Amino acid sequence: MPAAERQALKVRLESLSEFKKRVDAALSDFEGSQGSAQKVGAHRLSEASFSGAGGFAEAKGLHAQYERVHERLTALSKNLGLQIEALQIAVIGAGDNFSDLDEEQRRRFWEIQTGIDREWRDAQREKDAAEAEKQGKSAPKSNDERTVTY
Repeated sequence: MPAAERQALKVRLESLSEFKKRVDAALSDFEGSQGSAQKVGAHRLSEASFSGAGGFAEAKGLHAQYERVHERLTALSKNLGLQIEALQIAVIGAGDNFSDLDEEQRRRFWEIQTGIDREWRDAQREKDAAEAEKQGKSAPKSNDERTVTY
């Protein structure tokens, strides 16, 4: 390998190392912040918070929307953390042509990717079902029953 190519490769590796440090710092900051999945998930309001002891239909509807938004925010927060974790693994692997990744890291990377893909498909299916419901049609069916735990 000519000296110029070795120097270019060295610069790329140093750039990846710096990038990895920034990704690691971002993940650490995120997991310690109020936006982490654990902290977002811990903040919940009861239906009584919206309607008091009496309860009325509008408050129930508002609470249902709050729950829906809270669920989505928790899922998005978790997804962001997983994306950053997958990026960390990818940066480690890219620095040495993926030979430094052990089998556990490779498994974890693909587990995260598969889970994120599944969540995206599920969200798309929900969106399609909501659109079909608006138009008075039945929702499209799917036979994708795979489950991934991460």
